Amino acid sequence: MKTQFPTKQGIERLWFVIDAENKVLGRLATQVARVLIGKHRARYTPFIDAGDHVIVVNAQKVKLTGAKEDQKMYRHHTGYPGGLKEAQAKKVRAERPIKMVEEAIRGMLPKNKLGKQMFRKLNVYAGDKHPHESQKPVPMDV
Repeated sequence: MKTQFPTKQGIERLWFVIDAENKVLGRLATQVARVLIGKHRARYTPFIDAGDHVIVVNAQKVKLTGAKEDQKMYRHHTGYPGGLKEAQAKKVRAERPIKMVEEAIRGMLPKNKLGKQMFRKLNVYAGDKHPHESQKPVPMDV
């Protein structure tokens, strides 16, 4: 009996829609990362991108627990001396709510070329509308 090995061409990718309204950010991110990586499938292979596409809607209404709204800081460096930029979570939510969800999910993916390839299958939208109806996405409960 031979073991069937998944190949890049033999993978059928599905599309899932996840509603982030009133979901806790970290718990949502772990579920989405799991689908992007492909761990929800029986034929998961660590070095092959076997995951599916994920559409996250209502990213603006995602929940943060405790006092994270005021205490959580998003940091990035411009590359210049003294170029560390910081922003509170409530300011990031007001200006770019998509960034909160994307950064949480990106942090849970592999830190290599494969992780970047998996991240490209993620689509996040602040509202409840998305332009991917032709892919016939299936609602996924988180």
